[in-house]
Amino acid sequence: MRIVLLSGGSGKRLWPLSNEIRSKIFLKLLPSEVGGMESMIQRVCRQLDEAGLLPCTSIVAHKSQAEIVRNHVGDKIPFIAEPHRRGTYTAVAIASSYLHTKLLAAPDETVCVIPADLFVEPEFFNLLRKFPDVLAQSGSELALLGTTPKHASSQFGYIVPQHSSDNLSKDYFSVTQFVEKPDVEKALLLMGNNALWNCGVFAFPLSFMLSSLKSKGLPSAYDDLIDCYEHLPDASFDVEVVEKTRPSVVIPYDNAWKDLGDWSVLPDFFENSVIGLGEISSDSIHTHLVNELVCPIHVIGVSNLIVAASADGILVANKDKSNQIKSIRNSRQEPMQGEKRWGTYRIFDYSKAEIQPETLTKKVELIPGKNTSYHFHQKRKEIWIIISGTGEFIMEAVNVQIQTGDVLQIPAGARHAIKAITPIEYIEVQIGTDLLEEDIVRIAITWEEISKLCKGDQS
Repeated sequence: MRIVLLSGGSGKRLWPLSNEIRSKIFLKLLPSEVGGMESMIQRVCRQLDEAGLLPCTSIVAHKSQAEIVRNHVGDKIPFIAEPHRRGTYTAVAIASSYLHTKLLAAPDETVCVIPADLFVEPEFFNLLRKFPDVLAQSGSELALLGTTPKHASSQFGYIVPQHSSDNLSKDYFSVTQFVEKPDVEKALLLMGNNALWNCGVFAFPLSFMLSSLKSKGLPSAYDDLIDCYEHLPDASFDVEVVEKTRPSVVIPYDNAWKDLGDWSVLPDFFENSVIGLGEISSDSIHTHLVNELVCPIHVIGVSNLIVAASADGILVANKDKSNQIKSIRNSRQEPMQGEKRWGTYRIFDYSKAEIQPETLTKKVELIPGKNTSYHFHQKRKEIWIIISGTGEFIMEAVNVQIQTGDVLQIPAGARHAIKAITPIEYIEVQIGTDLLEEDIVRIAITWEEISKLCKGDQS
């Protein structure tokens, strides 16, 4: 069996902590069993590892999230990059194509797709092992996982199982109907028919998805699918496949399952009511504060609030109405902070004038032992001021030791990289035109590759 971890998301519902790059699965807000805090994707990968399923897992997300994925889970899990943001159907399609073309998975191998924001207990992952047998026994090409609804909700899909005497001894039920996110009135009717909430977990033989691509006139070869990805429809797997596929079956799951997708639910799983600088008065009941800023926030005499602050903005909302932020924030905002495989950065200032060059100032923090790529920028020069730490800096194949107080001048077009020996912090000032993240040409990634390349340049 192959596991595909869907790791997309627009980053709207948990704004301002989440954004287009650092979506909800990357927020380190959950208490970890080994101490400290962990993100949703770290938690689910840890549980997959404990269940012995991580070696057969791949992660699919937009290419812009490749660095932050590596920051959270390392580089041992295959990362499948979507070249453009599309729906879950195309994400599953590109993952299936990758398994088929690059990892040479057999057509009859079971593919199990799970969301990265899954919040379940460890025994849940043993349930995933049932999928291959359930598909074989039922003769179905699609198997779902459903849980008993706690209330009528318009946030989930509903699976109506067929209950009969033939099913009593089986681990699954045939599906008679699937309805994607009905209104509350219809949800109540579905619950009257013993409908289950769709957990967003499903499985199929790899050949099923390859046939789906063929029926739509799309290539199954990975490189060919990548080439036409921009023109693929923005389609949901539930609408495009689940609603239309019969026969299909559902495995019931009655233990703890949570969707931590918004501020009305997620804070209930925090270890403390305050994360970051600030205080909440004792008469503020069921109120939570998450503050990533360096200035304190005090909350006095208000209950059932979420107060969240980051470099991207500040949210103060009644938890029951916090979902409205998704519709209010229609305009696209460039993130003011981000995570890379080597550390983090935060933008302090961005100045743009009609005549003068643009300037951007940010603080960069490197993790010990990590390094940036060996790269250059075409439209900007940079000035780095090392404010703490020690490390190595390479520019145009010349390697020097750096420490607190050093100032590094990097002309446009100059190839450069930095590696942290101890934790490094530096201020980076960019000066140029079109100061975009996309203005980067990477030459080498690992320090070993960089060192070898630079030695070759010097010889």
